[in-house]
Amino acid sequence: MDGNETLQAADAAPRARLGASPLRDGRCTFEVWAPQARRVEVKLVDSGRIEVLQPDGRGYFAATLAKVPVGAAYLYRLDGERERPDPASRQQASGVHGPSQVCDLSAHQWQDSAWRGVPLRDYVIYELHVGTFSRAGTFDGVIPELQRLRALGITALEIMPVAQFPGARNWGYDGVYPFAVQDSYGGAPGLQRLVDACHQAGLAVILDVVYNHLGPEGNYLRDFGPYFTDRYSTPWGAALNFDGADNEGVRRYFIENALHWVEDFHIDALRLDAVHAIIDCSARPFLEELADTVRERGERLGRRPYLIAESDLNDPRLVRPSALGGHGLDAVWSDDFHHAAHSLLTGETSGYYADFGHIEDLARAFQSGMSRPGEYSGYRRRRHGRSGAILAPEQGVVCVQNHDQIGNRLLGERSGTLLNFDQQKLAAAVLCLSPYLPLLFMGEEYG
Repeated sequence: MDGNETLQAADAAPRARLGASPLRDGRCTFEVWAPQARRVEVKLVDSGRIEVLQPDGRGYFAATLAKVPVGAAYLYRLDGERERPDPASRQQASGVHGPSQVCDLSAHQWQDSAWRGVPLRDYVIYELHVGTFSRAGTFDGVIPELQRLRALGITALEIMPVAQFPGARNWGYDGVYPFAVQDSYGGAPGLQRLVDACHQAGLAVILDVVYNHLGPEGNYLRDFGPYFTDRYSTPWGAALNFDGADNEGVRRYFIENALHWVEDFHIDALRLDAVHAIIDCSARPFLEELADTVRERGERLGRRPYLIAESDLNDPRLVRPSALGGHGLDAVWSDDFHHAAHSLLTGETSGYYADFGHIEDLARAFQSGMSRPGEYSGYRRRRHGRSGAILAPEQGVVCVQNHDQIGNRLLGERSGTLLNFDQQKLAAAVLCLSPYLPLLFMGEEYG
């Protein structure tokens, strides 16, 4: 190692961001949480240069190095043996198994300095999948359609997960690099261009993020630290360690990820996937800490980022203020509204539709966002939820179609296949006349 190339050890530097953060004059700060390693080095792939990261005694290893250009490929070497991509990688151009790359997220020249966002109560949401929305299957491919969506009445674009996943096309819910934007969609520069264009068109941007599990392929987090726990499980993979020993590094990782989207990409709201699978029995749950931190950072930035949960718990604590014993999130999806409308229109009563099928179910969903708050669920064979799950109309997101309800069907049928034209119009009226925030899934506007 050339002593002139290592400029600053971790214990002499202010706390940096996780991952690789390029600085001026070709310097770059590397920081990684790896409490299970005794020694951590960064290997610059192209030159073969290897530098030791300095431990801080709390599981973090960091250093600021000279002569590290933007775009440099790198790996972390753990205990002189295993070479792994960066858990907080900002760019994985070689896929989930390849090296990470230094990415300059400050290079984009933002044009949205006058943007003040859209109040949550005014959200009319359009959910889309970047890989299939346009022929290009990229962020840039979405931009030509923004004015059409704005004219339709859309005020907020919801983008399904874009964290780097295996392959080129994917639902996005098994991403393994939460900080890296999918390269086949256009990477970080493409997402920044899309958000900027949305703001210039008067559209807020919601990003779907997954904090309840990570996908299996390319998932190397276990080599770095106790990110996962065996005490709980999820239907999709190992549960994350939000309340066990050494959970502080896990919490920081995901909270910093949320701030990454708000700060570096000017995202207006985050949709938190399946928060019922974020199991946390601590006195101050992760979701509460996340909400408080994001709100505080938004105040410093002069913006109001929102957090919208997906949950099947029908629990009002998600949106109740933390001062009143809640988690302090801003809104929650209402599955009961969808299920009540779908069951009435299609006649389906199998699976989770078994608890629906009566006009009273839809009426109660209109009243509180829930169909049977706190009552016995035949599908679950237990009591479910409690009354008042939606505290205010702008705290509920409702739909008659979304990615889950279409994609989880055996044949992927949309309402245009399941319903006749009059029924489709009725479904649209039910959605638009509800007191809650309406969501359309891409293509729903034309069947």
